[in-house]
Amino acid sequence: MQLSEQELIRREKLTKLRELGIDPYPAALYPVNTTSENIKQNYSEGKKVIISGRLMSRRIQGKASFAELQDSEGRIQVYFNRDEICPGDDKVLYNDVYKKLLDIGDIIGIEGELFTTQVGEKTVLVKVFTLLSKSLRPLPLPKKDAEGNIFDEFNDPEMRYRQRYVDLVVNPHVKETFVKRTKITNSIREFYNERGYLEVETPILQPIPGGAAARPFLTHHNALNIPLYLRIANELYLKRLIVGGFDGVYEFSKDFRNEGMDRTHNPEFTVMELYVAYKDYNWMMDTTEQLLEKIAIDSNGTSKVTVGENEIEFKAPYARVPILEAIKIHTGFDVAGMDEVELRDTARKLGLEVDDTMGVGKLIDEIFGEKCEHFYVQPTFITDYPKEMSPLTKEHRDNPALTERFELMVNGKELANCYSELNDPIDQRERFEEQLRLSEKGDDEAMFIDQDFIRALEYGMPPTSGIGIGIDRLVMLMTNNSSIQEVLFFPQMRPEARAGQAINLSDDGKIVFEALKKAEKLLLNDLKLQSGLSNKKWDKSIKELTKNNLAKVEKTEDGLFVELS
Repeated sequence: MQLSEQELIRREKLTKLRELGIDPYPAALYPVNTTSENIKQNYSEGKKVIISGRLMSRRIQGKASFAELQDSEGRIQVYFNRDEICPGDDKVLYNDVYKKLLDIGDIIGIEGELFTTQVGEKTVLVKVFTLLSKSLRPLPLPKKDAEGNIFDEFNDPEMRYRQRYVDLVVNPHVKETFVKRTKITNSIREFYNERGYLEVETPILQPIPGGAAARPFLTHHNALNIPLYLRIANELYLKRLIVGGFDGVYEFSKDFRNEGMDRTHNPEFTVMELYVAYKDYNWMMDTTEQLLEKIAIDSNGTSKVTVGENEIEFKAPYARVPILEAIKIHTGFDVAGMDEVELRDTARKLGLEVDDTMGVGKLIDEIFGEKCEHFYVQPTFITDYPKEMSPLTKEHRDNPALTERFELMVNGKELANCYSELNDPIDQRERFEEQLRLSEKGDDEAMFIDQDFIRALEYGMPPTSGIGIGIDRLVMLMTNNSSIQEVLFFPQMRPEARAGQAINLSDDGKIVFEALKKAEKLLLNDLKLQSGLSNKKWDKSIKELTKNNLAKVEKTEDGLFVELS
C-alpha cells in the first residue's frame, strides 16, 4: 500500500502516542452527556459538560488554542489552555500531545466548563481531553483565501458517493437530506398506521421474480440446490396476504433490478407498496393525493416544493389524463386500437429506436416515455393503460381493451404505480401465458408464470387496490435533488479503477471519447451532434465518460462545455 507523506507522518504520531502510554483507540465507554446543539440551546455559564466529536480546526497561540469540535449535531468552539490542562510542572499533555500529536480529523472527548468569549461565542473551556480515535488519513477540508474564495472543496460526485463517510464529515449539509428521508418514511408510516394498515415483511430471495416487468438478479442456494432471485417487487406476496384475510398491508421493501444505472435508477432501490381490500384505483388516487400533501408538509412545512426551476404543488386534487389521450395530445398520433405492426411503424415515425421483440405494451410505454412523460411536471395521474402493458391489473369496467391502472407523474418522472388488482385467476393465467410468449420472443423483462400465486387467487382474493411508490424518487423531489445517488447513503458504483488499469468503454462511449480527443474541449451540443447518437445513447455515453473521469462537463457564461479530464 502506497502511503502519502501526510499518512506516514500520522502513523509516526500513532507510534509516539503509544510510546507515551496513550491508547489511540480506547475501548472504554466515554460518558458523553450533551451535544453541540444542546449546549447552544440550553446554555448556562459555568456549566460542566462532557462532549465528544471530531477536531475540525484549531488556532494554536503559544500556551492557548481555540479549536472547533464537530459532533452529530453541528460544531462548537472549544478552548485549550496549557495551565488548565496541565496544572502541574508536566506540560507534555499540552505541549506534545495536543500541539504535536493530534491532527485535524481526530476524534476526542472533552470535559470542561461553558463560558462566553469577548466576542460572544459560546465555548467549552477544556479541563480534560481524551483521544478516542486517531485519524490516519487527512480530511479533504476546503480552504478559504483572504478574499473569501474557497478552494479544495470535496465536491466531486464520484468521490462523494464512493466515500460517503468523508462527505458527511466535510459537507455537513448532506446529512440534512438523509434526516429528511427518515421524516418522509415516518410520515408514510403514520398515515397508514392511523388507518389501521399493517406493516409487514416479505421474502427478498424468491423462487420466481414476480410483480413487475424487469430483469432480475440471479443467485443460487447451496443447501436447497435451487436458483433464487433477488426480488424485483413484493406485490405478489402482499396480495397473498390479502387472500389470507388482511384488509390492508404495506411494506418498505428493498427491490433489485439488473438493469441500467442513471440519475434516477440504482440497481438496489426502496419501494413502499400498499394493498387495501375492497378498494379500487379511483379510491387510491384520492388517498395518494392526501398522503403526498401530508408528506410535503411534514418534511418541508408546506405543500409547495421547489424542484430545480419548478415549484411543485402537492395539494390535492391532481390532474387525471388517460395515457392514450396523452400520446395523442403530445404526438398527434391516435394509437388506440393500433396493432403491434402499426405501433412499431408509428414509433419509428416518431424517431424512436424499437425492435421486433417489443410487443404492444412495450411500444406504447416507449412512445409515452420518450415523447410525453417530461411534460407532466405538476402531479398528474396518467390512467387507463392498455391491457398489454398491465398483466396484473383488472380489466377496465368500461373498456375491455384497457385496465384500471394509473402512474403518478411528477417533475416529468414516474413516482407511483397503482392498479385495481386483477383477482380473476383464469384471466391472470392467460395474462401470464401472454408474458411467456413475449419472453420466448426475446423480451428479457417479461414476467414469469407464478403458479402458486394463481393458486392463491383460486382460493379467492377480494377486490383490491395496490400502489407502489418509489421512495428514492420521492426523497429526490422533497429534497430538491436531481440525482438518485444524492439520496442513497451508498449508491452502487463501478469498481474503482486501479493505477494502470484499462477502462473498457462501450462502442458509443468510444465514439464520443474519440470525437472529444480531437478537440479536447467542445460545446456539449456540438459534441452531441458530432457523435450522431440518439438522445438515449448520448446520455448513457456522456455519463459513462464522466463516471470514468475521462471527461467533465462545466457550465460557463458561454454555455455547457465538455472537456477531457
